[in-house]
Amino acid sequence: MIPAQPALGRRALALGLLALSGRARAADAWPSRPVTIVAPFTPGGPVDVLARVIAQGVQAGGGQPAVVDNRVGAQGNIGIDAVRRAAPDGHTLLLVPAGNLTINPTLMGNLPFVVERDFAPISLLATAPNVIVCANDLPVRSIPELVAYARTQRDGLTYASPGVGSQLHLAGELLAQRTGMPMLHVPYKGSSQALTDVIAGNVQLLFTNLPATLAAIRGGQVRALALTTAARAPAAPEIPTLEELGVGGFDITSWYGLMAPRATPAATQAALFEAIRAVLHAPATRAALEAQGLTVTDEGLAAFGERIRRETETWAEVIRARNIQSGL
Repeated sequence: MIPAQPALGRRALALGLLALSGRARAADAWPSRPVTIVAPFTPGGPVDVLARVIAQGVQAGGGQPAVVDNRVGAQGNIGIDAVRRAAPDGHTLLLVPAGNLTINPTLMGNLPFVVERDFAPISLLATAPNVIVCANDLPVRSIPELVAYARTQRDGLTYASPGVGSQLHLAGELLAQRTGMPMLHVPYKGSSQALTDVIAGNVQLLFTNLPATLAAIRGGQVRALALTTAARAPAAPEIPTLEELGVGGFDITSWYGLMAPRATPAATQAALFEAIRAVLHAPATRAALEAQGLTVTDEGLAAFGERIRRETETWAEVIRARNIQSGL
């Protein structure tokens, strides 16, 4: 979990927003009234903290109040639906993690929204690498050794994740599918207790965010085996990727994005993207996020929409092939 950050430098953020393109300003003056960013999870978590960073930047440079609305419930779906029903004028926005957009639509069959139909992808905001760690008493030091060892165990290996249907749960299922490695999922309600149990040797593996686990890795409490991302992480360049270790086509990154109601005018969407891009590249914003192991990523509009579509297809295949149930 990312701890709350101190107030960002308003001057730095304002200077960043002054770099908005003249074209975007002329197309649609935004914001023209107060902005609400809906964070569909509890205060203090990564979604909330990131939403407050963005809100403060928007307010500093846009001349309008910007507030975060923690609309909690139903694994984020209450807040998401509230934005679906909001006026499509760019002043009510949604900040969500990957799983709510790319996993839940397949995992949960009764959602009141359809992502592609009801939302416009404004910008990817930040990414965080995922890592596979193991208990120190597990006699392996690499993914090839892990796969070979798992095949000698009658019941396979146990692996923890932050919960059923989470991106990290499905990352474990995808690895099992790609390697033929037998694994039993042990769900938790978050990463902290899962990490504690791996350190204690109660569970053998953990799929988690690198920022949440780096201190334990550095302290020798757990052993890092591989990143699930396509490239190595600047924060831990010594940890190889699954791709490097022979598991091809494996690129799973935790990310957070900003969405608007689908009917938001194209000119307003463009103005939004330029404004948010300026906030993200303000030095104070970048420093606050990078200190937590997040990488600022201003992938916008078409590219962000394509990411959502591609990952939704990937996870739908895994969910169906592994017969994963939400439990709700």
